Amino acid sequence: MATETIDQKTLTQLVEAGAVRAAHVVGHGNGWTLAAKYGLTERFLSAKRGDVRVFRKLETLVSFLRDMGISRFDVDAAGFDPDSIERTTRPDRSAALKEAHAARAYDKWFREQVQESMDDPRPNVPHAQVQQEMAEKKAALRRRLARGAKS
Repeated sequence: MATETIDQKTLTQLVEAGAVRAAHVVGHGNGWTLAAKYGLTERFLSAKRGDVRVFRKLETLVSFLRDMGISRFDVDAAGFDPDSIERTTRPDRSAALKEAHAARAYDKWFREQVQESMDDPRPNVPHAQVQQEMAEKKAALRRRLARGAKS
């Protein structure tokens, strides 16, 4: 849908100023769009990413309008098709959700590891002792690698 749009902030300011003459709810695929008339102009409400915002449920759009201060509007359902497979994809939201799920899974794993360590009945090993043992292992590995490089 290529058309001129208006962002929510600007629409809110126009409504507060009493400049919006009419609001039209227009069926589009399996969702609903909002067109606002002010002055001699009619523009569709835009989504944050710039294209026309499509509400999946009419109830959500009605609630949005009422919260904004618009209680009277007309509905054009000619372009509405509830069986339409048209769907607006949000790859940015998909990636963000996957990242959030991965972070939550990692956080859960990390907390389990910490709790498991805290519940371990074995005595703690002093930090200096661990450093000494690791230094010895590194030195042994370096000697082995040096012998392998000379062969």
